[in-house]
Amino acid sequence: MKKIQPIVQTVVIGAIVLSLTLACWFHTPQAYSISERSELKQFPEWSSEAILSGKFMEEFEEYAADQFPMRDTFRAWKAFVAGKIFLQSDNNGVYEAFGHISETEYPESVDSFTHAKNTFDRIMANYLNDTNRVYLSIIPDKNAFMADESGHLSLDYDAFYQKWRDYCHETDVQYIDIVPLLELSDYYRTDTHWKQECIVDVAQTLAEAMGTTIPDDYVTHISDTPFYGVYSGRYALPYDADTLCYLTNEAIDGMTASERLDLENSREMPIYDLEKLQGPDPYETYLSGPLSLITVENPNASSDKNLIVFRDSFGSSVSPLLAQGYKSVTLVDIRYLSSRNLDAFLDFEGSDVLFLYSTMVLNSCKDTFK
Repeated sequence: MKKIQPIVQTVVIGAIVLSLTLACWFHTPQAYSISERSELKQFPEWSSEAILSGKFMEEFEEYAADQFPMRDTFRAWKAFVAGKIFLQSDNNGVYEAFGHISETEYPESVDSFTHAKNTFDRIMANYLNDTNRVYLSIIPDKNAFMADESGHLSLDYDAFYQKWRDYCHETDVQYIDIVPLLELSDYYRTDTHWKQECIVDVAQTLAEAMGTTIPDDYVTHISDTPFYGVYSGRYALPYDADTLCYLTNEAIDGMTASERLDLENSREMPIYDLEKLQGPDPYETYLSGPLSLITVENPNASSDKNLIVFRDSFGSSVSPLLAQGYKSVTLVDIRYLSSRNLDAFLDFEGSDVLFLYSTMVLNSCKDTFK
């Protein structure tokens, strides 16, 4: 009996390893992970050169990690053991507290602060003049409302805001403080973004600071599609879905939007792309997500003012509200469109200009702002 036991153990372990290996080699690979919102590595191409150089095995290891059978199940087990048994403070860089999942935002990147300042300085020097009024506002990551009380590392947010206030003072840019208007409940529980239905006061504050007004009367449309935000997949454990809403009124219903494709071409697009509710990121319902150059036209505007917003993804949901106070609002995402040739696409003359960015983007932009 003692001789048989190790043989059985070896056979069982060998069978498991062989089964997983064969499954990894021969199962149909997925192209995209919905839970992680990322493209998955595909089986590498065979070639004698790739095999002899070791490139094939390197790429196969990445493929095997991405296409491992029951990958989501193993990720959930890992997250459970790490968080519930070994009591690790985070898993895959995210943590749960106060009914929300958030990403650790630490440490502060001095290089990103410098890069952002230099980029904004270049935009103002190259395109703006005395006809433009320039504003800057910072959107706090929801980690700002969670980290200290839950014992997680985070930026010194007050010091971070102050650095940007000082920058605005030095450059005669008007700083618009929206931080006091926000709290944790204004953000999705499973996602990084704010809820549109919770930021009407933010939009009004921005509009008033820029010399215009917007209403507070809206019809709230509630999506019946469960919204699992970007953090739910990384957290790996089951978590209740969020609910995504979008706001309309007569003014918003009368607006049109278009995406600039190149110097000569553009395409019409909806203010709210409801087909995105069924996609991997329902937050892209707002102005179709992270596009480089979008213009919202408001034919019923009571003024002839135009607004140009340099923004990240938070700007997608607040801009339809802001557009009620302007003839047009143009959203520019310099993570995808170079800030060095904007005059080929935009006429800045006489426009209000708003730099509206989240702390997370400002603290990582050295690799993204162009």
